[in-house]
Amino acid sequence: MQGVNTIAAMVAAVSRKHNMFRLGRARLGHARLGRKAGLMLAAVAAGLALSLPAHADNPNQGKKFKVAADVGLVPFFMRGTDGKMDGFSNDLTQEVAQRMGYDGAEVIDTPFSAIFAGLFSSRYDMVAAPTNTTRERAVQMLFAEPYMAGGLSFLAKKGATVNSLEDLKGKTIAVNNGSFSDRWLQDNQEKYGYKIQRFNKNTDAVQAVAIGRAFANMSETPLARYIATQTPTLAPVYDMTTEANYAFAFRKDDMALRNRVDEVLECMKQDGSLSKLHVKWFGTEPNAGTAMTVIFPGYGVPDFPGYEPTEHTPDCSRP
Repeated sequence: MQGVNTIAAMVAAVSRKHNMFRLGRARLGHARLGRKAGLMLAAVAAGLALSLPAHADNPNQGKKFKVAADVGLVPFFMRGTDGKMDGFSNDLTQEVAQRMGYDGAEVIDTPFSAIFAGLFSSRYDMVAAPTNTTRERAVQMLFAEPYMAGGLSFLAKKGATVNSLEDLKGKTIAVNNGSFSDRWLQDNQEKYGYKIQRFNKNTDAVQAVAIGRAFANMSETPLARYIATQTPTLAPVYDMTTEANYAFAFRKDDMALRNRVDEVLECMKQDGSLSKLHVKWFGTEPNAGTAMTVIFPGYGVPDFPGYEPTEHTPDCSRP
C-alpha cells in the first residue's frame, strides 16, 4: 500500500508540473515533460517490483515448518557435538519442508508421551518423530503415506539371550513412555510376565540397561540396531515384525497439508533421495517392496481412517 501511495503522490506531482509547463512552453515543454514523467513512473514501478517477494506464489517463503520430535531418539532426532539438530528424521523433515517452499523446519522437542496432545492443541503442524501407524491412532489423527517399515526389538547386554518372549518372565524391560513399544508391553505384560520401567527419553531407558537397572530396552527395530552400532556393550537379542510403518501425523482438519506432504514423500521415493538417507544413516539400501520404496495409492495409509483414495500424480517441481 505504501508503494501505491508513493506512486500516486509522484503522479500528482508530475501532473502539477506538467500543467505549469504547459501554460508557458506549449508543445516542446509538453513533449519533454511527458518523457520525464514516463521515466519517473517507470523508475518508481521498477523499485516497487524489486521490493516484492521473488516468489509471490509461494506462501511458505520466509517461514519455518513447525514439527514435533522426541529429540534424543537416535538416529532419528539428536543433537551433534556442535549442538545442532541431526539424524535421519531431521534430514528427512528438513528436505520435506524445503520442497514445500519453507525455509526449513523448526523442530520442537516434545516427550513422546505428550506429543499428540501438543499436535491437537496446535503447538506445531506435524509430528515428525517416527510414529507407528495404528488404526487406533488413525481414528484421532491423519497419517501421510508411510515412509519406513517398523518392527520391534529388545536390546540387552551382549551375551544375553532371548529365544522366545516367554524368556522375559520376571525381567525388567525399560521403555520410552507413551511409545508404540510401551503400548505393546502393556498389552502383553500379563501374558509374558515381565516388569515395565518407563522413561521420558529412550536414551535413559538404554542407560538403565547399560548400568544393570533393566534387563532389556524395547524400541523400534531401526532404533535398536543403530544404538547397537554405537554402544559396543549392547546388542539386539530378539526382533519382532509388525504390520505398522512409520508415518508423519497431522490434525484431522489439516487434510490439505497432509496431502501435500504425502506428495513430497512420493517425489522423494521416485527420485531415490529417501533411499539415500537410509544408506547415510543405516549403512544399507532399504529392503525392496517396503514403505521406503513403495508409493502408496491415494493419500495416507490405505484402509485406515483418514485415507483418501484420490488418484493423483505428484507435481515434483512446485514448492
